[in-house]
Amino acid sequence: MAQNIPELYGSLVFNDKIMRSKLPKDMYKALRKTIQNGTHLELDVANSVAVAMKEWAIENGATHYTHWFQPMTNVTAEKHDSFISPTGDGQVIMDFSGKELVKGEPDASSFPSGGLRATFEARGYTAWDPTSPAFIKDGTLYIPTAFCSYSGEALDKKTPLLRSMETLNREALHMLHLLGNTTVKHVSTTVGPEQEYFLVDKELYRQRRDLIFCGRTLIGAPAPKGQEMEDHYFGALKPRVSAYMHDLDMELWKLGIPAKTKHNEVAPAQHELAPVFDTSNVAVDHNQLTMEIMKKVADKHGLVCLLHEKPFDGINGSGKHNNWSMITDGGLNLLDPGKTPAENTQFLVFLTAVIQAVDDYADLLRISVASPGNDHRLGANEAPPAIVSIFLGDELTEVLKAIENDQYFNGQCAVQMDIGAKVLPHFVKDNTDRNRTSPFAFTGNKFEFRMLGSAASVANPNIVLNTAVAESLRQFSEKLKDVAPEDMETAVHKLLKETIQDHKRIIFNGNGYTDEWVKEAQRRGLYNLKATPDALPFFISDKNVKLLTNHKIFTKEEIHSRYEIWLENYAKTINIESNTMAEMVYKDILPCILSYMEQLANTACLKKSVAADISTDSEAVLIKRLTRLQNTILEETERLKEDTLKANSYEDILSCSKAFETTVLADMARVRKAVDEAETLLPESLLPYPAYDKLLFSI
Repeated sequence: MAQNIPELYGSLVFNDKIMRSKLPKDMYKALRKTIQNGTHLELDVANSVAVAMKEWAIENGATHYTHWFQPMTNVTAEKHDSFISPTGDGQVIMDFSGKELVKGEPDASSFPSGGLRATFEARGYTAWDPTSPAFIKDGTLYIPTAFCSYSGEALDKKTPLLRSMETLNREALHMLHLLGNTTVKHVSTTVGPEQEYFLVDKELYRQRRDLIFCGRTLIGAPAPKGQEMEDHYFGALKPRVSAYMHDLDMELWKLGIPAKTKHNEVAPAQHELAPVFDTSNVAVDHNQLTMEIMKKVADKHGLVCLLHEKPFDGINGSGKHNNWSMITDGGLNLLDPGKTPAENTQFLVFLTAVIQAVDDYADLLRISVASPGNDHRLGANEAPPAIVSIFLGDELTEVLKAIENDQYFNGQCAVQMDIGAKVLPHFVKDNTDRNRTSPFAFTGNKFEFRMLGSAASVANPNIVLNTAVAESLRQFSEKLKDVAPEDMETAVHKLLKETIQDHKRIIFNGNGYTDEWVKEAQRRGLYNLKATPDALPFFISDKNVKLLTNHKIFTKEEIHSRYEIWLENYAKTINIESNTMAEMVYKDILPCILSYMEQLANTACLKKSVAADISTDSEAVLIKRLTRLQNTILEETERLKEDTLKANSYEDILSCSKAFETTVLADMARVRKAVDEAETLLPESLLPYPAYDKLLFSI
């Protein structure tokens, strides 16, 4: 039965249409003013909104409400309260006040704080974010909120994101007004995060404790076929996957999430979902919700959605592409070059501001995507390298060269594509190719930051992007603020030329996968921060602390708290993986090897009992190989356990994390090599877990 998609879309969202119909006209206008301009929300408006929100929620089957927030755990948090209020006569009424809407009080003591709060200091506050619409899920009204401590420190990801959006808006407006564009009243950053993921059968998943505890396979020999035939990418959707994607779209559309594109990705069992862009704040909320819904819908289909960056060794991992741009309240995309980019001064100013920002704060951008899982992916010839660089394409690169050399840019006209077959339509060729090896690529009217890991919140990279670009614009404005209008064109050209000269090292249009680029990047002085513990110390460098505190994105205390939390998360993650691997070896692998060797020995004995001169060479060879591997596995696992204990003994969290990175991960790699070799010798009937061929090709 066909569904009415326009009617379905946003049906569980307290959106503008609902607000306009439910709220008194003056209250609606006051709320819209707060949403559009960031003005303070008065209590009488909050009370009016609360009543309307409660009535709408109850009409749609909700019995509870929750302040939905994003603590520093990479997942969301929620505490559910019912609408009921006892009346004293044994009855209840359904009640919800403006105070309950705008403020909640969850216990803050059990969330990561990085030393900002002592364990006994439990009080925390959630504050309603009216710029992100409330929605209904599972009979509860979800109210997007910020989360802070009793003393006002940000304990979440939404608060600094909102601060960064306000900062960029302020600096972008200042720059536009200097350039003579005084009609713009607000500049928003927009994001469209493409989401990659794997689907595996739920029953197979339950048999793998590494997938359950770690989200990735810690052991497992490659399947006979991987992605080498290149037949999965954009291939026909299998019925089970297609049904899942259809239901996922329906659930996302109900929640107003503009899921647009779905397809098979490169690796077997890997897929992608891409939404239409939205403001950064809403896009971050939507992506968190998307990841949750993806898992929930998968469960209904007997599947498990894996969001780890590298669930399977030897095939591509999963990332998340952050399509970022700046748009005015009039709908003008500030990164749209137009038909003549060389003459589009406003575009060139904002383009070079981004170039300067990425060069000045490449270390922060790398830190914003740092995680144990993403370290397996970056630089592995399947994702952008850990070296941050910008791809601009041929035309824009030539435009910038012309400005740098005070030359006139003689751009080519649009070229019609003629494929050769007369029946096929002609179309205009794009000005430049795409570069999938670039971490930060210009793609027509936006930048695509491609280093994000699949499971990560997109808040951190957008906080950094917004703030770094705001700082570039602030510096530009400082240089232009005293220039007379008649001299502005010359001053802007000089500014563009100097910026290009100072920051052109970050521009690279070539193949980011080659060893030559690594050497070239080093020659240019670019960062190559391969692992999370290598990158994170730069977060507390003077340069970066100055940026983030000057723009009031974080306090110094908030910066150091996040540094501690991220390092702790790294160490805890590898520690869990190490313990899981050891458990799998002792409880699963070694007993399996012993059992098979026993079968081989019994077979050899039986053969000899039948005929004394019969050959048992094959059994002997296998037993010898398995014995060698068994001894290696046991020896390396014992070393892994010792090194894990040693890593945990470091009191300094950076030393602890470095020990996990340099020693424990190397131990795990050696254990895995031996286990995977043994797996190829063991019969499937004895394997204690489903192998790669089943996991990747069973649906």
